Amino acid sequence: MTYCLGIKVKQGLLALADTRITSGSETTIAKKYVTHVSDKHAIFIMTSGLRSVRDKALTYFKEVIDNESAFTKMYQAANALGEQIRRAAKEDKKSLYASGLSFDLNTILGGQLEADEEPKIFLIYPEGNWIEMGEGSPFIIIGNSGYGKPILRRTISVNSSLATALKSGFLSFDSTRVSANDVDFPIDVIVYKKDSYKFKIKRYELDEMFEVSKIWGEKLRESIESIPDDWMKKILDD
Repeated sequence: MTYCLGIKVKQGLLALADTRITSGSETTIAKKYVTHVSDKHAIFIMTSGLRSVRDKALTYFKEVIDNESAFTKMYQAANALGEQIRRAAKEDKKSLYASGLSFDLNTILGGQLEADEEPKIFLIYPEGNWIEMGEGSPFIIIGNSGYGKPILRRTISVNSSLATALKSGFLSFDSTRVSANDVDFPIDVIVYKKDSYKFKIKRYELDEMFEVSKIWGEKLRESIESIPDDWMKKILDD
């Protein structure tokens, strides 16, 4: 499984991806994002799904974007990536089904191109169609999404700072990590500031984040203990 998170706030974009790849009983580490950066073009892509499908679709997309100078807005890149996902599906879906597998590829596309007034994030489905993240839904998770959403829903809005986005994003990942054995460190973090057309990228290891995770656990326990308990007396008192 995978945990990939994209957050959009007014200051820019935050992306976070785990690196665990599980195949049967084998576990390896691999990067789950790619970036494309040039003059006034900055795009990142994160994926969840079959690795072979992912590699083919992204290879096709790289050929398109390397040779296409007409992309000036992110929706055009989303259309192009969706088209390459459909191309890969047309080539591989039948043989995958024959092997008992489904064509499974969910994608987060984010960044800013020269004609975009602000950074954009898109969720692209296996069918190649997409939706754009907006003020009402400033984040998206692909992969193992159930455990990390509650924290983000309670803490993130479009007016949040990138610092808050990173804190909340890490805690969302950490909640997923302790609940699912197929999501784990290291994690790759990408920060994009509006109109910068460049990414800052860092990989965080478990030992770097252990203290933050420990503090989070302690704060949770303290918060639970501080909640008034008058409402429990009728059911707990003898």
